[in-house]
Amino acid sequence: MYNEILKDRTEAAFLLSEKLKKYKNSNSVVLAVPRGGVPLGYIIAKSLQLPLDIVLSKKIGHPSNKEFAIGAVSLNSTILDEHPTVPKEYIENEIARLRNVLREKYKLYRGDREPQVLENKNVILVDDGIATGNTLLASIEMLRKQHPAKIIVAVPVLPYDTVPLFEKHTDELIYLIASKNFRGVGGFYKDFQQLEDEEVIKMLQAN
Repeated sequence: MYNEILKDRTEAAFLLSEKLKKYKNSNSVVLAVPRGGVPLGYIIAKSLQLPLDIVLSKKIGHPSNKEFAIGAVSLNSTILDEHPTVPKEYIENEIARLRNVLREKYKLYRGDREPQVLENKNVILVDDGIATGNTLLASIEMLRKQHPAKIIVAVPVLPYDTVPLFEKHTDELIYLIASKNFRGVGGFYKDFQQLEDEEVIKMLQAN
């Protein structure tokens, strides 16, 4: 459908905006995943004339290998894979620690602004790509508790074999590239610069 390489997040955002145009000026909210999802969310929200906010979640790492996710946590929900060897106390401590980090992050990005009310609204959840999808699934679970009308996930790239999983957990999945040769999100962009917190805050304040 598209070349297997996107120029940058800006191009990806405009291509996704095209696919989302039925939501323009509707009862919808764009929620971006910081940091990489914010430039996309910013452009999509502007294109569709919708409010922009953020959604935060973090993976829970295995005690012996922090990079290996055994679950994910958001501000008010948790997803856990079964790992009988991992002590319950470790998991409880990690959940508390990560929630604290998420609360600080939200304050940093949004200041004292109240989060968008999501009840009965379409939520368009945006990131610059999906790798394992664990943290995004935690975000979806958190958002469901706020009773939105629909949850739409919009991402430029994801592994081909995660498409059925996200179609099952969302009301609509919009993507540009579903790759059978997934090589990390950054591998699908010519320009995939890391963003600084300051850039993210500026975009969020401008919306």
